Amino acid sequence: MLHPLPHQRGPGEPIVELKGVTCGYEKQRVLFDVSLRIMPGDFVGLLGPSGSGKTTVLRTVLGAVDLYEGEVLVNGVATSRKRPRVGYVPQLETIDWNFPVTVQEVVMMGRTMENRLFPWYRKEEKELAAEMMGRLGILELAERHIRELSGGQQQRVFLARALVSSPELLLLDEPTSGVDIKTRDDVMHLLHDLNHEGVTIIITTHEINAVAVHLPWVVCLAGRVLAEGPPSEVITTEVLKLTYGAEMPVIHYDGMTIVAESPHSYGSNGKKVMPPVHVHQPGGDPGEEASHVGDQRVDLETEASHFHEQDGGSEHEASHV
Repeated sequence: MLHPLPHQRGPGEPIVELKGVTCGYEKQRVLFDVSLRIMPGDFVGLLGPSGSGKTTVLRTVLGAVDLYEGEVLVNGVATSRKRPRVGYVPQLETIDWNFPVTVQEVVMMGRTMENRLFPWYRKEEKELAAEMMGRLGILELAERHIRELSGGQQQRVFLARALVSSPELLLLDEPTSGVDIKTRDDVMHLLHDLNHEGVTIIITTHEINAVAVHLPWVVCLAGRVLAEGPPSEVITTEVLKLTYGAEMPVIHYDGMTIVAESPHSYGSNGKKVMPPVHVHQPGGDPGEEASHVGDQRVDLETEASHFHEQDGGSEHEASHV
């Protein structure tokens, strides 16, 4: 299981800096007066609902948006002057899988993106690509067409493409979306390893419990930066309500931060509201309060049986973040 990495921001200049940025696409503004500093060695997760500007932040760093106000610097150089050299992994759903290309060819594109005098690859470049594919467990898939692969395998291919240029900065747009639990954990462990090796990483994610709470630094967005810092400080009921416009109770237990959605009933009856009940630590005093969920205290066993009775004894699905 991943736990939040200890995070100590070092001194010096930021690797990425957004200064009062307002930007968007074709005169449609998405981000408003955003200021953000990403330091070398950071591992940052961008949180927010769909349309909140998470992907736009990544594209802003890439210099791929219309900049209306402010300035974007990567390694101290404005993106308006020079496109930065970074590794980028897009959302899988944005990729044309019918394009006839093999795994090896996709990975080598990471070298093609550099300024090249000749179109062919050097021996050491091919060896580096093979090494990266081996590290990601896709070397045996090198000659396969990318559309033949599973979602997890495809994600590894595009991660290898981003890493083959040995970037200092890696941007990933929802890298764990649409993959199974094991692949998600494999991807996150790999990213943590890369971060330990000195790669600065920025990811977008919708997965709070599975991904965001295990990162050392998170940023909550809703067109603007609402909060940033360690998950234990930022992921709170109040901040999440500002970010998502919904009540999302937060539990802090044994060093972990957990977001607990209330159970939902789908259909004409609408959402059922649970009364406040208690949470107890295993083996603890039943009268002793273990943790708070906003102003509620929750006992999972009591909650389950009470809701089962409310719903007439029928099966009920609980929704989790």
